[in-house]
Order: sequence, then structure tokens, then C-alpha cells
Amino acid sequence: MTDDPTSDRIWARAEIESPCIRVCVVHPETRLCVGCARSIDEIGAWSRLTPDARAAIMAELPTRDAAPTVRRGGRAARRTP
Repeated sequence: MTDDPTSDRIWARAEIESPCIRVCVVHPETRLCVGCARSIDEIGAWSRLTPDARAAIMAELPTRDAAPTVRRGGRAARRTP
């Protein structure tokens, strides 16, 4: 390690890779985090998972739809024919 305070190596950490983007809201229907698309169980166990298990989850995340964009009614649903 260097003593140079301008070196980026001073700030280097050996943290676990995570898909978290700090938008931590669990969608009520999908039960997935809107920010990273992980389930509550996956988020809770993340630090205890093996690197291979985390990699498998991260590979699957792009296929998940954490917050469906289907409208649930709105004004059109309240109108009576």
C-alpha cells in the first residue's frame, strides 16, 4: 500500500460484489427489490452466499421484472359505462 493520499489504492476495499443501487423498495406484488431485483431472502443471505451463488443470482437478475409496468386501473377503471 502506498502512503500517497491521492492514490486510489487507499480507498480500495475487499467488499462483496453486490447489485444494490441503493433504491431499496420491495414491490408488494413481485416481492422483489425495485432497485436490484433481488428477493428479501437473497438480500438477507447475500453476505453468507458463496461467490458462485452470488454470481448465479446476478446472472439471473436482468431477466426479472421487479416492478411490472401494467396499470392497475386508474381513472379508466373508475369510470362507469
